[in-house]
Amino acid sequence: MMVEILVASQNQKKCRELKMMLENDHIRVISLKDLNDSDDVIEDGSSFFENALIKAKYFAKKHHKITISDDSGLEVYALDNQPGIYSARYSGLGDDANNQKLLKEMENKTDRRARFVSSIVIYLPNDQYYHFQGTIEGEILYELRGHQGFGYDPLFYVKAYNQTFAELDIIIKNQISHRANALFQLKESLDEIINYK
Repeated sequence: MMVEILVASQNQKKCRELKMMLENDHIRVISLKDLNDSDDVIEDGSSFFENALIKAKYFAKKHHKITISDDSGLEVYALDNQPGIYSARYSGLGDDANNQKLLKEMENKTDRRARFVSSIVIYLPNDQYYHFQGTIEGEILYELRGHQGFGYDPLFYVKAYNQTFAELDIIIKNQISHRANALFQLKESLDEIINYK
């Protein structure tokens, strides 16, 4: 039996990543765009988990579907873990401006350590939900490198691969990223979760 899982995001690149990681012979991943839903939810939680739960619950109830929401972002140690939950709206002007703002904030910082955090909630129509969190450690470079990915990927350097997230092959990124770590945990429990009836 084919199970449909809705991704509660308007970010098509994020939807594509989740689709690549989750879809199989028994699971079909659909996005809000597939449902012609351009609704936006106010994410007023104080953590990645709370924001992911707000989105997953809202769209699960709206569409009566198993719904996945991912709230993720960048925590830079020298900036007291900013931009954190405000990562996507750090500058208020999109990815390029966010990266430029981060570079400016980091101008006089020698500690370049940072981590990406992904908090994933899967919400079921019976009001049960499950939470998974993944992280990956890295460093913030002094300039943008690479053209793949999105968000802060061109500045986030992974030492083990000597590349930024924007330079890494997408298949490798989807094996080691913060989102991949959280999804790996989810996938281990997925059969049990989707057979909740």
